[in-house]
Amino acid sequence: MRALFAALILAAAPLGAFAPGASAETPPPPQAERPEAAAPAPKPAEPDRAKRLDALFAALKAAPDDESAKEIAARIDVALTPSGTNTADLLISITSQATQAKQFDLAVELLDGLLRIEPDYLEAWNKRATIFFLREDYSDALVELRQVVAREPRHYGAWAGIAIICKEIGDDKRALEAARRALAVYPHLDAMVDMEKELAIKVEGRPI
Repeated sequence: MRALFAALILAAAPLGAFAPGASAETPPPPQAERPEAAAPAPKPAEPDRAKRLDALFAALKAAPDDESAKEIAARIDVALTPSGTNTADLLISITSQATQAKQFDLAVELLDGLLRIEPDYLEAWNKRATIFFLREDYSDALVELRQVVAREPRHYGAWAGIAIICKEIGDDKRALEAARRALAVYPHLDAMVDMEKELAIKVEGRPI
């Protein structure tokens, strides 16, 4: 499960958490000790970038096969990753090195500072989710991924991460909902195709 999460989240540049009975569409309340975690309304992207992303996501949804879908997804990942400032991009690079060295406290500290300056930087939320997941802090990892989808609801990597974590903690219903959100954006996302089939049988039963 860790390898699958890493493949989807680390490569898709993007958990308080789900209390039993909470809606999959409703972000969890922010944690008092991390006020920066309050989910805002999505911030409008620059017109040219927004148009480019719209076109890429439309192409991803309509991709005829796995190979073409992967190529489009790679372009989306590149488009979503940069912050627009050299300082933020440098801090993300340093954070990645700290994470690889398992210096998780340092990595989180760097990301906390970065998000105070760039609160809409998707990759920073995504990186922090990854770190919390690696520490088996699934609650905080879900909170972070919710921040990603609050800002970019089409972020299939974050939806896939939510699905993986919900499945890991035994919340199959919300895992299924998140997997379907990911597939609505990226129908050829193999890991979610398989997970959706498995969870649909567990949650909804076998079709007659």
